[in-house]
Order: sequence, then structure tokens, then C-alpha cells
Amino acid sequence: MEYVILAVVIAVIAIAAIAGLVVSGRRRQQLPPKSQAPVITAPPTPQEPQVGEEAAPPTEEPRRTVEEVELPEAEAVPETAEEVEEAPALEVPEPTAGRLVRLRSRLSRSQNSLGKGLLSLLAREHLDEDTWEEVEETLLTADVGVTPTQELVERLRTRVKVLGTRTPDELRGLLREELVELIGKDADRTVHSTKHQAGPAVVLVVGVNGVGKTTTTGKLARVLVADGRKVVLGAADTFRAAAADQLQTWGERVGARTVRGPEGGDPASIAFDAVKEGIAEGADTVLVDTAGRLHTKTGLMDELGKVKRVVEKHGPVDEVLLVLDATTGQNGLVQARVFAEVVDITGIVLTKLDGTAKGGIVVAVQRELGVPVKLIGLGEGADDLAPFEPGAFVDALIGD
Repeated sequence: MEYVILAVVIAVIAIAAIAGLVVSGRRRQQLPPKSQAPVITAPPTPQEPQVGEEAAPPTEEPRRTVEEVELPEAEAVPETAEEVEEAPALEVPEPTAGRLVRLRSRLSRSQNSLGKGLLSLLAREHLDEDTWEEVEETLLTADVGVTPTQELVERLRTRVKVLGTRTPDELRGLLREELVELIGKDADRTVHSTKHQAGPAVVLVVGVNGVGKTTTTGKLARVLVADGRKVVLGAADTFRAAAADQLQTWGERVGARTVRGPEGGDPASIAFDAVKEGIAEGADTVLVDTAGRLHTKTGLMDELGKVKRVVEKHGPVDEVLLVLDATTGQNGLVQARVFAEVVDITGIVLTKLDGTAKGGIVVAVQRELGVPVKLIGLGEGADDLAPFEPGAFVDALIGD
């Protein structure tokens, strides 16, 4: 029995020793060899703090207050999403009172040949038939017209004969009186642009292209604004490219609204809408720029008649101003006759009068149509359109 117990104890001890040797061997296999350097790994990169965690303050520099931190300058932010452009300042037109007197030197430069020529002829010691024929020729060259020329020469001959003496001052005074009488000092040259009970005054501006019709309409708007009128413009010249843009630019300079339509649209419809807008806005005057050339289907004259009839559905047309180029001379009279057959011309605007010595067209066109010249254009400036004043005009013709 004792031998059996001893054998069991020895077996247990042997098993324990074998197990220890196995474990020790495995541990030696897992250890690196003595000659191999241990592998050093980099410390993990610090992670961004997650939601709910506090970020650690930097260790390189101390915390700074808000006052100590330099912030970048903030860019200016417009009041709205888009940059708002500042509206251009409105222009203040020159007052119309005495405007022709201020422009007298410009007129006299191109007209002095007429006045000086007449004065030199009348100052001759002997006024024979040849001299009077030269006086007539001078007047005809200035486009005064045959009948007015004959009337003027006859009156001059009579008065010179009665006076007897002819000093320079006497001759100048005599010629001035006769020219003013010939032009007509008692004619109503007012542009009827005052608002009335039926609504705003309506002014149609007519004439062929090339005479400065649209520009004249814009300048007339300046004249009326300078006189205290509230103006609406109607761009009814839909057949000429950029005519509406041109007129709108003139209007924007003085704060006048422009009613326009599509290019090639119905002029009468646009004129009707312009008057309608003028009534709604309580305007004093509506200026309508009409077409100035033949359309492919409808004649110019038929279009003008239609425009006038359609506008008159709102009320009467107060003015029909015919724009003529003074440099065209007798050709301008032909144009005047054609327009007068279709619409009742109430006044004439002579443009480019500063560029011609044919100032007599003022007399001729008035005789032809039986209506007065109301405005004259004396240059390219915005305020070079002036109310016509016979006395100032004659003074520019004959000089001081």
C-alpha cells in the first residue's frame, strides 16, 4: 500500500515539472532576441474634442482675452443682396426767360452776313435801281421768299426817301423796325403746355427724320421743366432704331417719365398710353415724339392722322409743332406743306439756325403755313433750344 501511494506522488511531481518546462519554453519564444532593438511607436495624434467634451487649452501660450485678440476687419456689407447704385442727380435746365438773348452771339455769327450786307447797301450815297436789286438779291439768298422780299424792299424805299438823311444809326433802326414787322411782332408764340380741366396739355412733335425731331422733343422737355412743368414723354417713333432710348435718356436727365413700347409697335397705341399715364400722374404736359419716315405698309401721313385721332379720345391736342431744319431752305417749305395737309400745324421749331446764313426762312415758313415760329435751335447743347423772340432775333441779324 505504501508503494502505491509513493508511486502516485512521484507521478504528480513529474507531471508538474514537465508542465513548467513547457510554459517556460513558450515564454522564451515570445521574447525578442537580445540583439534586436525594441520598436518605438509615435504617440497617438490628439483627436478633436467630441460633442460634449472640453477642448484642452494650448500649452505653448497662455490664454488671451477677447480684447487682446486681433480680429480681421469685416468687409462692408451692402444693405441689400445686390449693390444699390446711387441714382444720378437730376440736371437743372437753364431758365427760358431771355435764353435767346443769351444765345445771341451764337446766332449773330452765322447771320451777320445778312444784316451787314443790307446795312452796307443802304448806306450808299446813291440808292439807284441797281442797289435796290442787290438788296432784293441779298434777301432772297437768305431765303426770305419772293413776296416778303418785295414787300420789305418797297417799304424800305419809301421810308429812306422820306427820311432824306441816312446815318448808320438811322439805317439800323429803320431796318430793325421793318424786319420785326415782317417777321410779325404780335403773333402768339406761346407753346401751349399748361394743364387744363380735361387733363395735361398734349403736344405732338412732327417732322421728317434728320431734322433733329427727337432731340428737339427732349430739349423741349427741358424748356418746360425749367418753366416748372411736370412732363411725360411718349416715344411714338417706333420705326427708327434707338429713338425711344434716345428720348428716354433726355427724360431721365430732368426727371421726366418716358412711355415706350416695342420697336416697330403701333405709334398711336403708345401715344394713347402716354396721355393716359400723364392723366394718372397729374402731369402738366405730355410730349409725343412721332415717326418721321415712311413705313413699309402705312404712309407717314396716314400714321400721323391716326396718332392725332387716337390721342383725341382722351381730349384735345393743344399743340402740333413741326420741326424743320433751317439749312434745307426751300426744301423745308415743301415738307411743311405736306405735313400741314394732314395735321393742323400750330407752331414751327427751326433747328440748326446757328449753322446757316439763311435766317430768312423764319419769314418764309411763317408766310407759307400761316403759323408762327415758336422755338429755334441754336446749337448742340442741351439748353440751346430757345423761345423765339422777333426783336432779339433781328438784333442778332443786324448786329449792334
